[in-house]
Amino acid sequence: MATSPLSEAEIVERLTALTGWERDGDKIVKTFKLKNYTAGLVFACAVGSIAEGMDHHPDMYIGWRKVTVSYTTHDAGNKLSNKDFTAAEAIERIPYPAAGNS
Repeated sequence: MATSPLSEAEIVERLTALTGWERDGDKIVKTFKLKNYTAGLVFACAVGSIAEGMDHHPDMYIGWRKVTVSYTTHDAGNKLSNKDFTAAEAIERIPYPAAGNS
């Protein structure tokens, strides 16, 4: 069963409530800055566990001291849906060792 994409107004409203997330076309994206590479791996595994539990999987890029997470809903025609924002909200609840100013 296909998921319904959100309207433009719904996307703007939901995105406003997510700190640090940006829209990139039909995706929402955030780069999380972490204190070291290992912290990024642990964080990415936590994101993956949430994704598996929600059956909604992001694209992720793990770099040095950062993890970029992006969501779109494939069964909504690669558009944004409630699934994307619900998953992003769940990720925001993960406590992670953020990078300092160094």
